[in-house]
Order: sequence, then C-alpha cells, then structure tokens
Amino acid sequence: MKLEQYQSAVESSNIISKTDINGIITFVNEEFCAISGYKHEELIGQNHNIVRHPDVAASVFRELWQTILQKKTYKSTVKNRAKDGSTFYVNTTVFPILDEKGEIEEFIAIRYDVTQSVLLSEALIAKDKELEYLNATLEYRVNEQTKALLELNATLEDRVREEVEKNREKDRFLFQQSRLASMGEMIANIAHQWRQPLSELNITLYKMNKLFHKHGDERDVHFEESYLHAKKIITKMSDTIEDFRSFFSPDRQSEPFKLSRVASEAVDIMQGTLERNEINVVIDIKNDAMVEGYFNEFSQVLINLINNSMDAFSTKNIKNRLIYIEIDTTVARDAIMKLSDNAGGIDASIMHRIFEPYFTTKHASAGTGLGLYMSEMIIKNSMKGSIVAQSNAFGVCFTLTMPIAKEET
Repeated sequence: MKLEQYQSAVESSNIISKTDINGIITFVNEEFCAISGYKHEELIGQNHNIVRHPDVAASVFRELWQTILQKKTYKSTVKNRAKDGSTFYVNTTVFPILDEKGEIEEFIAIRYDVTQSVLLSEALIAKDKELEYLNATLEYRVNEQTKALLELNATLEDRVREEVEKNREKDRFLFQQSRLASMGEMIANIAHQWRQPLSELNITLYKMNKLFHKHGDERDVHFEESYLHAKKIITKMSDTIEDFRSFFSPDRQSEPFKLSRVASEAVDIMQGTLERNEINVVIDIKNDAMVEGYFNEFSQVLINLINNSMDAFSTKNIKNRLIYIEIDTTVARDAIMKLSDNAGGIDASIMHRIFEPYFTTKHASAGTGLGLYMSEMIIKNSMKGSIVAQSNAFGVCFTLTMPIAKEET
C-alpha cells in the first residue's frame, strides 16, 4: 500500500520533499533544490520551515499541522523564501504516509511552481487599481483640461486635437498592457494544467516501452520509431510551454542556431500530420545561416505557418499540396527564410490585418487569432527581425528576415 502511495506521489508531481513526523526533512528531489536554491546536504536533517516565508502567518502552519496530524491531506498555495532571499510560490499538497498499524510514519509534500502565475495576477490587480483611479479622477481631469482649453482659445482647435490624440494613445497603451498581462496569466495557467498530463504521458510511454521489451523480445523497428517520435513530441510540447511562460521574462538566454536545423525539426514534428493531409514539404537550402535567438520559439513560428497553410488547403480543397521552405542570405548579411504554399493565397481586403491580435477568419473552435500575432512578436522581439506576407494567385509567401549571428572572435 505504501509503495503505491510513493509511486502516486512521484508520478504526479515535479517538486517533492519528505519529512519525518516532527517536520525534519529526510528527502528532497532536484527540483526542490533548484527552486529553493539549497543543496541536498543543506536541507537533509533541517526543519522544513527553512523555506518558510516570514510574511506567512503562524496560523497557516497551525492549520497545516492540525490537518495532517489528523491523517488528512492538506492543499494550499504557499509563499516560500529561497536561500538567496527571493520569493517563490507553489501549489502544495501534503499528505501523511501510514505504517501497517495505521500510524503516521512520515509526510510527503508535492508542489507545482506557480510563481509566474501569482506575480502576473498581482500585476493585473495593480493595473486594475490604476484603471479604477483613472476612472475615478476622470471628471476632475476633464474639467481641468476644459479650463485650460478655454484660457488658450486662440489655439483651441490645435490644442484639442493634440490632447485628444494623447488620450487615445494612453488608452491604447493601457488596453494593450492589460491584454498582455491577461495573456501572460492565461499562458501560465495553461502551462500549469498541461505539465502533469505531459509528465503522465511520458511515464506511460516509458512503461509501454519497458513492457514491450520485458521478455527480451526482438525490437520492432516501427514501434521504436513511433516511441521515439512520441517522446520527441512530448519534449517539444514541454519546451514550448516553458518558452511561452518565459516569453516576457527579461533575463532569458538566447542561443545561436542554423535555420536549416530549426526548419528540419519543425517539419519532423509535423511529419505525421503532413502525411495524413497529403502535403509535400520541400526545404531548399541555397545558403544556410546561423542566427541568434530562441530555437523553440522560432520553431513554433514555423509550425504555426505550416498549420495555417494546412487549414487553407483543407478549406479550399486544394489538390497537389505543396509547402516550399527556402533558406538564403543577402549581401547585407541578413538571413532569409521564405515559407510559401499553393493554397490559393489571402484575400487582399484582409491582408493588412492578419498580424492583429484576435483577428481570424477561422471558426471560433479552430483558432483564436493569436497565432500570427505571436509569430510576429517572436520574430520582432526574440529574433530582432521582421516577417512580411505576400499573396499571389497560387498562394501566400511569408518572408522572415533576421540578422546573421556574429561570429565569435
């Protein structure tokens, strides 16, 4: 029974610790050390309150101990303090492990990191308070502005036009900031919800592989290919979630990579879907280039563009479907990647709006209108480049232009 409890704890979490009945730490995993900043030897034998944050009231911990000593499970979002004094938040579940006599033998705590979600929520609350203040003082500010305009009636028309434009720009800025904060919170929540099922899928794949070869059976090539492809997709999804969680983080680390590698990986990830939809992809490397940026984010841009082409093929019932990816460089030392298709192109009346957030021609169940918006943000902010779309009688061509990475000296 205890073994099943341990197995359940390990398979359903990523930050784990164990304590004895007095709260002394007996085990921590690598993720616990990573988020707390302590080493294993600094934690083992210490009271678990070593990561207790001084802002948390003592009554919270009394409730925790009252719950678990009654052999019940305790759940809460807990504010902790790392070794360097920084704050982190975790969704925490603590439950007792019982011996054969039904007595408490030790406690296991399972956590998920929700620091980004909590911080984004706090930022959104602060922004809401700011908007409330602006609304509360709106009448006073309008009266003051009207008075100033009356006193300067000689230039009334010009000054009214100038002030109106200033207020509009401020409203657009506040609206965009609020939308970005909401988007960040949404991405953090999605990451939190997807992390556990992805972990369970990974464990299930491992068990399937182990069971398949349990009796030393000869390895099946097709099974091995499917197993490795599934593992690669899960890893890609996990990396993508983490990339989008940290999308607005100022301290991310970029890396150099070749355009040919990211193009090949994106197509490899989509290979099964492309084959089912009878789409042929050609990668034409005229001049490969090394660029500086974020590999997984750039890969997500290509996957999004391929998905858009795939939707267009399906909607317009195109035969002989082709996606052509060309990689080249320019005399001005820019890296160029062009992704074009023969899916009929984009209507000229909406071409100027395709990079707007929440604009989509798809049904609500098929798209949110964020794909091309996020793609443009990634190319512009993460890759320091540009993305341009051109439509013709055959299809659409997206041109991605980025500076070539500087060679190390």
